[in-house]
Amino acid sequence: MTEFAVLLVVLAAMGFALMRFAAWARRRGIGGGMMGAIDEAWHPSADRMRRETAIHEQRVLPPRPGDDRFERD
Repeated sequence: MTEFAVLLVVLAAMGFALMRFAAWARRRGIGGGMMGAIDEAWHPSADRMRRETAIHEQRVLPPRPGDDRFERD
């Protein structure tokens, strides 16, 4: 009976550690690199969406003509 209790405690601790790691990775935004290959193989539309999101985040729009919010003379 003790072995069963130890097994449950170990499994619960591992599950808790994995949940904490997932939350940390989500906050830092580093999960995409680890899941990229899995998404590409098993869920191609998720991989395309991840790539589109990365491209969108890298875009920088130039200021519009007459938009002087960014000019500080």
